[in-house]
Amino acid sequence: MRALSFLDRYRTVAGPGFSRWMVPPAALCIHLCIGQAYAFSVFNLPMTRLLGITDSAPGDWKLTDLGWIFTLAIFFLGVSAAVFGRWVEEGGPRRAMFASALCFGGGFLISAAGVYVHDIWIIYLGYGVLGGIGLGLGYISPVSTLIKWFPDRPGMATGMAIMGFGGGALIASPLSVWLLAHFSTPRHVGVAETFIVLGVVYFIFMMVGAAIVRVPAPGWRPAGWSPPARQPKLVTSANVYVYRALRTPQFWLIWWVLCLNVTAGIGVLGQASAMSQEMFPGKVSAVAAAGFVGLMSLFNMAGRFLWASASDLIGRKNTYFCFFILGTVLYALVPTAGRLGSVAFFVLCFLIIISMYGGGFSTIPAYLRDMFGTRYVGAIHGWLITAWSAAGVLGPVLVNYIRAYEIAHGVPKADAYNVTMYLMATLLVIGFFCNLFIRPVHERHHMPAVRDEATVAAQ
Repeated sequence: MRALSFLDRYRTVAGPGFSRWMVPPAALCIHLCIGQAYAFSVFNLPMTRLLGITDSAPGDWKLTDLGWIFTLAIFFLGVSAAVFGRWVEEGGPRRAMFASALCFGGGFLISAAGVYVHDIWIIYLGYGVLGGIGLGLGYISPVSTLIKWFPDRPGMATGMAIMGFGGGALIASPLSVWLLAHFSTPRHVGVAETFIVLGVVYFIFMMVGAAIVRVPAPGWRPAGWSPPARQPKLVTSANVYVYRALRTPQFWLIWWVLCLNVTAGIGVLGQASAMSQEMFPGKVSAVAAAGFVGLMSLFNMAGRFLWASASDLIGRKNTYFCFFILGTVLYALVPTAGRLGSVAFFVLCFLIIISMYGGGFSTIPAYLRDMFGTRYVGAIHGWLITAWSAAGVLGPVLVNYIRAYEIAHGVPKADAYNVTMYLMATLLVIGFFCNLFIRPVHERHHMPAVRDEATVAAQ
């Protein structure tokens, strides 16, 4: 297999004169592509009328069947990030990015075959399982590399990359709509052809990222920068082995910090359009609600960069304190916005909330780096992503089922979200205390310095 030797970690070690600013674009090539997952709902309605073309026919798939495609993809994102985290860390970013491109692009091609033969289980396997594995590998592959290149600004570095995941849907959504229109005919919807084009295009762009990416040489430091003589209390210069980190209380406290922050945000993100129309009947049209969702996407993306960059200045723990305190207040104020009939106040609350939802994703890798060191931060991050998988189920279930319960018991739709908002505020209070209890990792968990240096040199 020497034909694939260019994927070996030693082939990606940067030579003299390599600019570290080439690495964020390489990461963006991956994250802007896999961020398409947030736009997959574009295909839901067209795939309910593959046979009927204009309307659903008796043999067409139902939306409830199609919803499992995205659910499976997010589930396997978390599973693959956890299972392959150490493999990604030890094999280097290029090998992981290449595998991610194969899985994600291949997932589209297999799904296209599933559309042609009209077998939804093939699509579950293609985009759901294989594509989901590509999502997980692609999501974590640039993280530790960026942190090693930017020891002076780790939050900003990861924020630049993970911002791409939040913004990928802004490219994928209009591109998918255009391709569907281009390939559709009076007798054909055009989903399969669109899947093929997207699979090929995303594979090419992800391979560009894999070709560009480099890892720093052992002992490299930014010009003119030296580690602070005295590290902040929660920042360690030691390293913790990945499976040792999983046995520390710090890991599980951070797991709950991420899970609770994401649960509060992802539940309302999926219901933003319906919520705005139901809380303000007659004031917010479907078109305005769609614009609100688009605006939330922009704040989700911007928050990933701005909050992560701010964490370099105020610290990761303080940044999450901002998320939990400000988020609690804003969620508690949303019912008031509804009672006042203030659409502007409602929109402002949720734009800030969603910016913190995105900021939570981009700040967490740097938080892990502070607690557990740089050596296995990518693998540890992979295991932590399971908090996202849990929140992806918990958040929408809470919002949807509580709303349905309230309406079934006679609560007007305009007030049906009030209990949910107070519940989300309560979850953030719990998250505040999880963050409060985080302390430095005890020295007994640290890897011996000599062994760690030998490990780095060997790889």
